[in-house]
Amino acid sequence: MKLSEIKSQLKNLTQIAFQLPNGELVPSHFHVTEVGKITKHFIDCGGVVRNEEVVNFQLWEANDYDHRLHPEKLVHIIELSEEKLQIPDLEIEVEYQMKETIGKFSLDFDGTNFQLKSKLTDCLAKDNCGIPPEKLKTKIGEWKQKETSCAPNSGCC
Repeated sequence: MKLSEIKSQLKNLTQIAFQLPNGELVPSHFHVTEVGKITKHFIDCGGVVRNEEVVNFQLWEANDYDHRLHPEKLVHIIELSEEKLQIPDLEIEVEYQMKETIGKFSLDFDGTNFQLKSKLTDCLAKDNCGIPPEKLKTKIGEWKQKETSCAPNSGCC
């Protein structure tokens, strides 16, 4: 989800809720303690230099049960961040304190709640570092048909 999308969704809400991948909601007394632009300049294992930029929201909860972050306040925080930090319409990454470490999530919206989606690591240079492409899954009937019509040196055996 990009900044423009979250602002659009927030304008239609009366309350904000973030839902974790396991279905639990982030406690309603959370705060957005940081909005920032993160630039990652790196080289992948294939030798390609890359740049990535995301907008980072840090969600935090404390024993402050009397205050709730309202949608219009979060829109104001986002707009102030865009102005002061010169943030373009980037994808949003959310940080949230898990049990032992900070979890990083991408963001989606289901019409009611903002969905924190798990992020996964990946090799960006699979073709350069010898990682074979995933094997194609076929139905057993299709495999048997190919097996019976396999010619020597055809590559199907």
